Amino acid sequence: MRDKLERHQVWIYLLAILSGILTGWSWADVSALFEVALWPVLGVLLYATFTQVPLVHLAGAFQDLRFLGALVLGNFVVMPAVVWALLYLMPDDNALKLGVLLVLLVPCTDWFISFTHLGHGDGARAIAATPILLVLQIVMLPVYIWLFLGEQIAVTGIRGHLLPAFFGLILVPLLLAWVTEKAALTRPVLQRYINGLGWLPVPVLAFVIYLIAASQVNLVIETGRMLWSVLIIFVLYILAAASVGKLLSEIFRVRGAPGRTLVFSFGTRNSFVVLPLAIALPEVWAAAVVVIVFQSLVELFGMVAYLKWVPRLIKDTPL
Repeated sequence: MRDKLERHQVWIYLLAILSGILTGWSWADVSALFEVALWPVLGVLLYATFTQVPLVHLAGAFQDLRFLGALVLGNFVVMPAVVWALLYLMPDDNALKLGVLLVLLVPCTDWFISFTHLGHGDGARAIAATPILLVLQIVMLPVYIWLFLGEQIAVTGIRGHLLPAFFGLILVPLLLAWVTEKAALTRPVLQRYINGLGWLPVPVLAFVIYLIAASQVNLVIETGRMLWSVLIIFVLYILAAASVGKLLSEIFRVRGAPGRTLVFSFGTRNSFVVLPLAIALPEVWAAAVVVIVFQSLVELFGMVAYLKWVPRLIKDTPL
């Protein structure tokens, strides 16, 4: 059943956003209530997802240094450079730019594993790499925002809103997940508890998308025209991610299933992890929330295309 949820998550999320839009249209008064409900639901989502990342086995991710080198270089140097170049194709709207930066600069640590498995990548390497991806993105995201937006952060007071959300809705669930995993090493009942939490990410994320769509439907309508330009950015990013994955797999001689894992890592982004950060911002930055949700939907359909394309792009090395 859990495998079916993950296989059909694209349609689950699409149904959630359509249902949310219909709810928001029909009952405009629910917006305030849904915005309040969103925070605890996000906390549950992040905690449940972080417990599925093997945080207590971080050292094990350093075993394949060639794969790790290509993964880190691609996610934290090459793809940020691609994002920087893509910004020049965007309209001069700081809220849209911030949304694009928040969502495209953080590699995925959840459905990246699912799509890697479905796309004939190396699931074991994907699982082993997720703690490194998670820790590095937490460290690097503030640096990227400062580099790409510079003084705009100080002028508009973004830092004062991002930091509390960052600590409250990301670091706290992350710490709780680490404590839970650590305790589960000696307590089998907690390991069963963690396994049970593995059912939550897909339905809870669908509920989060529903709440956001219902509470932000009017903003979606207002920014609809601008989203077309953002759509081009996201499609170009997905195409660039596959090209970079192919290139680095050749340079680092990480071919076959590990090479396909690189492509899926570069192509998938941690949209729901940065979503609380965008939601915490002042109203003037509200369009960033819409951009992040929109990116997750574009990415999901992009990953469906990847499932057919990536195995042909990076073939298995003959024995």
